[in-house]
Amino acid sequence: MEPLSGKSRLVALLLCFFVGWFGAHRFYVGKIGTGVLMPLTLGGFLGIWVVIDLIFLACGIFRDKKGRRVFRWFEEGSM
Repeated sequence: MEPLSGKSRLVALLLCFFVGWFGAHRFYVGKIGTGVLMPLTLGGFLGIWVVIDLIFLACGIFRDKKGRRVFRWFEEGSM
């Protein structure tokens, strides 16, 4: 079984939905470089990148900086 990220999928999904144009969800999971690129490209070429990230987050296949899936709805140890 592959290791999963300790980051919350719910938090990342909400960040992507509300402030995805600014790359907040990418900063949250540690992807600083692409987080900086998102506002410079208007959310990834007029929002296409944001929509793709929303789909990946909803499906549980979005990955953090270390390549681990952001799958759990809550952070480890939060409940």
